[in-house]
Amino acid sequence: MGTGGAVVTVVAALWGLAAGALLPRVAYRLSVEPGEPWRAHDPHGRPLPRGVRGWLGPARCAEGRLGPGTPLVAGVTAVVCALLAGTTGVRPEVAVWLLLVPPAVLLALVDLAVKRLPDVLTLPLAAAAPVLLGAAALLPGHGGSWPGALLGALVLGAGYLVLFLVNPDGMGFGDVKLALSLGAALGWYGWGAVLVGTFAGFLFAALYGAVLVVRRRATRRTAIPFGPFLLGGALVGVLLGGYGA
Repeated sequence: MGTGGAVVTVVAALWGLAAGALLPRVAYRLSVEPGEPWRAHDPHGRPLPRGVRGWLGPARCAEGRLGPGTPLVAGVTAVVCALLAGTTGVRPEVAVWLLLVPPAVLLALVDLAVKRLPDVLTLPLAAAAPVLLGAAALLPGHGGSWPGALLGALVLGAGYLVLFLVNPDGMGFGDVKLALSLGAALGWYGWGAVLVGTFAGFLFAALYGAVLVVRRRATRRTAIPFGPFLLGGALVGVLLGGYGA
């Protein structure tokens, strides 16, 4: 890694720390069951501030924590950003990855909390990924293919839609919408990245489910949050694709 790559990695880690520190309160507010309004009160019934302050304020109320722990979330976000920057280097798409990581981490947090991937996150992400990668493709030195990103989004989205229609209990429609953005990110680096990222996601989910069954905390029919594992698999695919680009 050259000096430029090292600088990018450090900046990416700092960006991840800052962005990740803002996610716990948002995750707390979005972690509701389908059809319910976003949380507007803390766990003790007191209303949260209105407007931006209600979403981006501290992740604690007077008596305790709002949402997941800030140090953990900020640390994970920083590590993911640093890994992506370290493998991508100074290529234009590194900016795209850094912009996509915070909402991706937020989606994982919400899915872990309530087994839900809300449209307010998945749909903008599905639109942003190909648009941002299209902008990166206009800059010199990029390491991927924008047509590949578009095709990856369509193929992965269609594949997950088929799985949803065949077995709605095994995959939620939110996973199908998430697949559009993941397919774009993976397709940017080619079909090898798409295959690796998709396989890794299913593998991670299967291993997690197997651990739960062995520990008798679930049965084979127990629904698990699939989004975090799809995101983790996509991260593996993008890292390998970025390293080989």
